[in-house]
Amino acid sequence: MEWINYNHLFYFWTVARHGSVSMASSELQLSQPTISEQVRKLEEALGVKLFERAGRGLRLSEAGDVAFRYAEEIFRSGRELRAALSKGVAKVSTRFAVGITNSISELVAHQLLAPAIRGGMGQRLICVEDRTEPLLARLALHQLDAIISDAPLPPGGNVKASNHRLARCGVSFIAIRKLRRARKFPQVLDGAPFLMPEANTALHNALQNWFDSQGVRPTVVGEFSGNALLENFGREGLGFFAIPTMVEREARLLYKVEVVGRCTEVVQEFYAITTERRLTHPSVAALVKAASHQS
Repeated sequence: MEWINYNHLFYFWTVARHGSVSMASSELQLSQPTISEQVRKLEEALGVKLFERAGRGLRLSEAGDVAFRYAEEIFRSGRELRAALSKGVAKVSTRFAVGITNSISELVAHQLLAPAIRGGMGQRLICVEDRTEPLLARLALHQLDAIISDAPLPPGGNVKASNHRLARCGVSFIAIRKLRRARKFPQVLDGAPFLMPEANTALHNALQNWFDSQGVRPTVVGEFSGNALLENFGREGLGFFAIPTMVEREARLLYKVEVVGRCTEVVQEFYAITTERRLTHPSVAALVKAASHQS
C-alpha cells in the first residue's frame, strides 16, 4: 500500500492556504526552494499538478482543490486529536458530521438523530442540510460521516455507499383547526387546499396515486422542494399537508394542528447512508441500533 508523505502534504496545505510559496516559507521558517521541492514530490506521488500560476502567485488546480479539502480535514482532525488528548482520555469527544437532505422534516431529523446525542458519548454533532448530490460529494470526501435521507442510494452510482434503514411509517394528514370541515376522511381533502412535496419525488407520486385511488382531488396550492417551507406554510393555515406518522405527536404540539386522517398505503422510509457497510462510527451505530429496537 502506498502512503502519502504527510510532511509533503503539510507543506502543500500551507502554500495553498497562503497562495504563495514565499508566505509559506515565512510561516514555516524554511527556504522557498525546500518548500517547492516538497510540493513537487507530492505532485509526483499523486500523479497530478496541484497548482497553476496566477500572476505572481499560485492558485489551486482542479486536482489541487480536491487535495486541499482532504488536507483541511486531515489537519483539522489532527488539531482536534491534540486538543482532545490534552484534556485526558476520559474526556475525549468525537465528531459526528451528518448531512440531512432537504426533503427530511426537522421533526424526523430530530427523532432519528436523538439516539446519537442521548448515547452519552460526549460527541459534537455537526448538521449540514442540502440536496442529496452535494451531500454525497461531501460524504465521498469523508467530510460527512453519514447522510439522513428519505430514499436509499440506488446501486451503480458514482459514490460507493451503504444504506441502513432507520424507520418506516405511513403518513398523517394535518391542518390547523379552521381548515377542518364536517366531512369524513379522506373526503375532507377533496377540493381542499393542499401543500405538496416537489413534483416527481417519490412522496409526491405516492400521494397523487393515493388521491386517485380514493377519488379525491385536493387543490394543490404549492409545491416545495424542501420540507421546512412547506411546514411553515402549513402551520400558517395555507393548506392541508402530510407528515410521517412517526412524528405526528410532535407536529401537533409544534404546529398547533389537528390530525384529519392517516394513511398506511403511502409509506415513507428513512435511511442512514454511509461509505462503509460495517459500521465503525459509534454515532451511526447508535442510530441503527436504536432503529432496530423500534422496528
